[in-house]
Amino acid sequence: MAHAVVLGGGLGGVIAAFELKKRLRKEDQVTLVNDGERYTFVPSNPWLAVGWRKRKDIEVNLTEVSRKKGIDFIPVGAERVHPEENRILLADGRNVTYDYLVISTGPELAFDDIEGLGPVGHTQSICTTADAEKASAAFEEFCKAPGPIIVGAAQGASCFGPAYEFAMILDTELRKRKLRDKTPMMFVTPEPYIGHLGLDGVGDTKGLLESEFRDRHIKWITNSRVVKATPGELTIEEIAEDGSATRQQTLPFKFAMLMPPFRGVKAIFGIEGLVNPKGFVIIDKYQRNPAFPNVFGLGVAVAIAPTGKTPVPVGVPKTGFMIESMVAAIAKNMRALIDGKEATAEATWNAVCLADFGDGGVAFVAQPQIPPRNVNWSASGKWVHLAKVGFEKYFLGKIRKGRSEPFYEKLVMETLGIEKLKEESAS
Repeated sequence: MAHAVVLGGGLGGVIAAFELKKRLRKEDQVTLVNDGERYTFVPSNPWLAVGWRKRKDIEVNLTEVSRKKGIDFIPVGAERVHPEENRILLADGRNVTYDYLVISTGPELAFDDIEGLGPVGHTQSICTTADAEKASAAFEEFCKAPGPIIVGAAQGASCFGPAYEFAMILDTELRKRKLRDKTPMMFVTPEPYIGHLGLDGVGDTKGLLESEFRDRHIKWITNSRVVKATPGELTIEEIAEDGSATRQQTLPFKFAMLMPPFRGVKAIFGIEGLVNPKGFVIIDKYQRNPAFPNVFGLGVAVAIAPTGKTPVPVGVPKTGFMIESMVAAIAKNMRALIDGKEATAEATWNAVCLADFGDGGVAFVAQPQIPPRNVNWSASGKWVHLAKVGFEKYFLGKIRKGRSEPFYEKLVMETLGIEKLKEESAS
């Protein structure tokens, strides 16, 4: 019997546990370890932060689902991974041993890299459900006495889509409340241009997102580095191509949400051979760690080189479609290793995204995610908002049933007609 442990019960970890249970032998054991018993659908956090969702709407009880699937579930976070001993020390002092490990912890939010950043400082976050709930409470207070808003990302961030979504969703909600005329908005980002997204753009995301900002009276500052946040003020530097600061300015706000830099979680940070200097898992083309070949990396926890040099550090996002591809490769390769064969499956690392703007949105497809690409496409319209609402319901329904089919591939590809687009591109 082989024992496979999945560390982290986010989007990637949950479907990895389901897929491993399906692909491995009947006698093999699958254990899911997560800090808490609830899975939450993180893409819905921007809606939660303006009151369009409640936590219960986007949660799944992993204890119940795991039991139905025959997956051992431990709702306790990891204190430290000891890959040289095939062992995980849990926060409650217990040890979990494994034959194979999938690290799908997601990131640690590095708010402390920047003075005053984050919910314990002076800005809000939508990266976790708990943070989004705090942002929702702060937004309701803000609406009683509205003023300037700042939305965006700090240097080193590697997830920009939610920042764009939240800016547009705020605009939509404030117009519904007849408060938009009292709330000047500024978008601050380390990206070299609007719509870069950590991917050097996809299709015409630059033009589409700039146009949306103009239509919604949202101003922007690119190539920016956040110096500090203080009560009601954000100090930033604008950076030139050579890396020098061209101007420092202080922007006023009454409500601010900034995506923070990411780093690896403490349980794996600093383990030589396993992670890079920022704590992200080093993997080969088969999702395996070279130093510890029985350890796989998945999702936001893995190290990916940036698309190219930018004046301000910009990370590469890991989208849901890309994560699903990693899951499929890991499950196939782990089964091959158990059967005494070589790992051969490779993830495709394509990007498909639905960015909701409250009353519209932008969809994009990048195949592969890093340029140059075979497919490089983007489009906008009200249908994107409807598609994302439908996808949320579809995805949560499948998770609650313990299904591991490629959710993003099935629903998003069908919704966008990407198969037809791929055929046209090939011809």
